[in-house]
Amino acid sequence: MVAYTERDYKTKKELKADVAAGKVVRVYQPWMFGPDVKDGRVTLEGPHHPRPHTWYAEATIKDGVVVSIK
Repeated sequence: MVAYTERDYKTKKELKADVAAGKVVRVYQPWMFGPDVKDGRVTLEGPHHPRPHTWYAEATIKDGVVVSIK
């Protein structure tokens, strides 16, 4: 499953820093697939459309919040 973060992170480094700092990072699936992602693993991509994606990350989601990033 591919998803976006609610905040439009410009880099994977920014995303990882927020998760490491304990900030609540929520994800969603755009268009017909979403909007909510509750639990499991997802592939995140950014920055948001329509800009070209320049980073991807595998994340584990629990209760709709990112708990870890690979």
